[in-house]
Amino acid sequence: MKNEQAGNGVELTQRAGTQIARILSKEPAGTVLRIAVSGGGCSGFQYEYNLVQETPGPDDLVLEREGAMVLIDDVSRQFMGGATIDYVDDLVGQAFKITNPNTVASCGCGNSFDVA
Repeated sequence: MKNEQAGNGVELTQRAGTQIARILSKEPAGTVLRIAVSGGGCSGFQYEYNLVQETPGPDDLVLEREGAMVLIDDVSRQFMGGATIDYVDDLVGQAFKITNPNTVASCGCGNSFDVA
């Protein structure tokens, strides 16, 4: 289990941590948010967000902030190194937004991406 917040890891902002904690508070005890990168979408990859009841595995990146726990598997972390997970609330709507420095292209709707 790797616990990081910056560097070549992944950063979880305070806003995202607060919103995730709010979501998790309505779930059974022991629920965490797992974020993964999977193949799909019009640009090649997309993020998956799943609420799961599991403990971190030995290769999981564990992000903890504002009482929230986020798990990212080692393979997904390779695509997300240096990324920031944020929560935005603007005129378009509310959503989690991942700013990923490894992204070289994304689709028009912003739901899928390609990496270098």
